[in-house]
Amino acid sequence: MRDLRIVFMGTPDFAVAILKKLVEDKHTIVGVITAPDKPAGRGRKLNQSAVKKYAVEQNLPLLQPTNLKNEDFVKELKELHANLQVVVAFRMLPKVVWQMPIYGTFNLHASLLPSYRGAAPIHWAIINGEEKTGVTSFFIDEKIDTGEIILQKEISIDKDETVGELHDKLMNLGAELVSETVSYIKEGSITTQKQPEADIKMAPKLFSENCKVNWNGSLDAIYNHIRGLNPFPTAWSEMKNNELVTSVKIYKVRKEEIAHQDTIGKIITTKKDIKIAVDKGYIYIDEIKISGKKKLDAKSLLNGYTFSSDAKML
Repeated sequence: MRDLRIVFMGTPDFAVAILKKLVEDKHTIVGVITAPDKPAGRGRKLNQSAVKKYAVEQNLPLLQPTNLKNEDFVKELKELHANLQVVVAFRMLPKVVWQMPIYGTFNLHASLLPSYRGAAPIHWAIINGEEKTGVTSFFIDEKIDTGEIILQKEISIDKDETVGELHDKLMNLGAELVSETVSYIKEGSITTQKQPEADIKMAPKLFSENCKVNWNGSLDAIYNHIRGLNPFPTAWSEMKNNELVTSVKIYKVRKEEIAHQDTIGKIITTKKDIKIAVDKGYIYIDEIKISGKKKLDAKSLLNGYTFSSDAKML
């Protein structure tokens, strides 16, 4: 049985659940690496990462490098004498860092690799209408998300699931997978397999451009796109109402498959419903945020906001 000394690297809430599991399993965490504090909000107050907040609570040694190749940081990392590094939702590591520990550096990725390599695997699995996904642990190599697979766990995606809901399920599943992976490494019984080169799908970063709703798409494509961005970073659209064009963020939606003669993008309202005409059906908007206003459910918005008869999504 190996005596492990672990350095953990991560930043968001997703990573905290995995670090918490390692702590609860009584593994020796000799250091935590996370992003530097960043100014946020109107007051530009320095905001600590979720991982930093947890590490401080647990009195874990903490490093927040701005440059992972910096000689001082590399020296500090070596002085921790770690023999295993665990990476969850961090950034690309230089070779000098990931090659350092004798038992390697492994990453947890929120997909069934080689599918959905990249920055936003949970979002794209839903956007693309996948029925299953999972988590993968793999040893880091010189490219992004291409290293040899250690373990995988699969999970189904519910047909109406949002990215927020799937994120939390994969976070808990990922904690289990990392725990198992560390146990195998501790026992020295680990085996790996190369990633297949077929059926590779990518999960690129999400920007404003690829979060905009294409109302000319199919009913399912629009529905999947919106739920795959809810609650973050959120699908958006331009809306024309009384000749005024404004931007809106669209959160919770439903879909109805039905033949109709309405123009694509037309906004149709009743006392409690807002629906958008699309090809072969309607998208019902249950939660929306119009620029300059609060996020509201459809009924609340309709109580104080009037849509013109020719209002439409652009």
